[in-house]
Amino acid sequence: MTGRLLLSAVVGAIVAAEEPVDLMAAVGRTAAERELDELLSAEWDRQMRESPEWASRLGDLRFNRRWTDLSPEAIDRRRQADQGMLARLKQIETDQLSELSRLNLRLYQGELQIRLDEHRFKAYLLPINQLDGVQDANSLADALRFETRRDFEDWIHRLRALPKSIDQVIVLLREGIKSGIVYPRVVIQRVPPQIEKQIVREPKHSLFYKPFRSIPDDISSLDADRFGLEAAAQLRTRVIPAYRRLLAVVRDEYLPASHDAVGVWQMPSGRGFYAHRARRYTTTELTPDEIHEIGLREVRRIRGEMQKIVQELAFEGTFAGFLEHLRTDRSHYFSNPNDLLAAYRECCKRIDPELPKLFHRLPKFRYGIEPIPSNKAPDTTTAYYRPPSGDGRRPGTYFVNLYKPEARPKFEIEALSLHESVPGHHLQISLAMELDNLPQFRRYGGFTAFVEGWGLYSEKLGEELGLYRDPYSKFGQLTYEMWRAVRLVVDTGMHVKRWSRRRAIDFFADHTAKSLLDIENEIDRYIVWPGQALAYKIGEMKIRELRARAETALGDDFDVRDFHDAVLKNGAVPLDVLEQQVADWLATEPDLRSPKE
Repeated sequence: MTGRLLLSAVVGAIVAAEEPVDLMAAVGRTAAERELDELLSAEWDRQMRESPEWASRLGDLRFNRRWTDLSPEAIDRRRQADQGMLARLKQIETDQLSELSRLNLRLYQGELQIRLDEHRFKAYLLPINQLDGVQDANSLADALRFETRRDFEDWIHRLRALPKSIDQVIVLLREGIKSGIVYPRVVIQRVPPQIEKQIVREPKHSLFYKPFRSIPDDISSLDADRFGLEAAAQLRTRVIPAYRRLLAVVRDEYLPASHDAVGVWQMPSGRGFYAHRARRYTTTELTPDEIHEIGLREVRRIRGEMQKIVQELAFEGTFAGFLEHLRTDRSHYFSNPNDLLAAYRECCKRIDPELPKLFHRLPKFRYGIEPIPSNKAPDTTTAYYRPPSGDGRRPGTYFVNLYKPEARPKFEIEALSLHESVPGHHLQISLAMELDNLPQFRRYGGFTAFVEGWGLYSEKLGEELGLYRDPYSKFGQLTYEMWRAVRLVVDTGMHVKRWSRRRAIDFFADHTAKSLLDIENEIDRYIVWPGQALAYKIGEMKIRELRARAETALGDDFDVRDFHDAVLKNGAVPLDVLEQQVADWLATEPDLRSPKE
């Protein structure tokens, strides 16, 4: 899920600048455990310092005047720091660590190794695409609070510093051109219009000026006027000219140098890069070819389930004809975006009170449903989730795409809401944030196969929560499951087997009822986020496999709430760790017995 997003599989929340030390908890800890705790704490502090936008989104405000340093010197400095820390961690005596500390050590070593491996492929030379990049830097303001004079002063400082960041992106783009590490033209051609939105005639119309349109009353009018004038001056004299420079480079240099075909196979060491991404995102040793075959098998299985619903509805025609019917029958769509938003909110209100049926623990944090900002909506996905702040001042947010509501079917609302809100991302991520026995990188980080696997698994839980009573809605759930199975095929297809974009779109359209608008946006997402789309189905299949194993082992004693506790109790973990976690839970369950005959 970009330079910054492309290289980050992390989902986050908030972290305080300093956390109090629990002296009682430190009693009895070995010297090796204390050393590990200190190193992990220092590493978290380094990550916040090196990634100030992430720190700001998480609620750590110490670096609110800065952007990530994307200079070649800073990139190499981070690599050297990763190498040094990995060497230090390898010197810790693991036999002096508790089981939890050994796992913390193993997971952080793995995170460092992933970053070092990715550096070898020079993925940092891909700092901008249609889904993320410096052209969308203003969106950071939506995750910040603007309440004090310092908040506004920090944003003005960031405006002053932004041109340097933009120029660093330009340097990386030009180096990418020289190295042959560039995105395909079909996706990059979406970027110039995004940059143009930042080039406004009047600074007060800039997306960056939004915080200054509603300054709190307890800030004096003199200060408020000064802030507005300073922000406008920075935008007029520095930020907008920098975006003009970026637009010229992307349009006149990068686009002509972009690849005609899609897929990382055409980049230097492209096959090795993709194999690395597959391991990273699935947390398995599955090869791209093995994943491709898993995808084809799942497509066939889910197609059989979908065919049963077509027969139940007594549709007269082919499967392709039924998909076309779903895409064109206006009764399946809203014409008004406000009606679509209301339907999402009504769906979540139905889900919330049913959750105790499946969970012992529910998150303390609230969540809301909001539209995706209009400047981003045309080029982004159907929905996404933003975690809450740990202090509870900002709830989790389920963002839904209201652009072209006539292309967004009603029958996908239930499955999508289960995935992005509860019992999907909001429930899982919020519960992880509450695990104060874990180091920060585990509470506020994550493994995509677990996080997105849980989201897809949650869609299926709709049946147990009383949803999918309408056959079209059930078909929508199967469409979403098929969507993730198709991803295994088309992602590996484009990046390893040299499929064209058109072939990937056609395969997608032949097997799902997703609108063509969604399909094209999805395929273009896979093009710029190679391997990320593999995580969903691989993770979901592992969770369902473990549930089936538990149901078989426990028989009538199986309680789905206990199983969910066992899965979620340690936050997001690699799939092999999850498997051991569930095995340990089963080994300690009382009165294990085989299912009754």
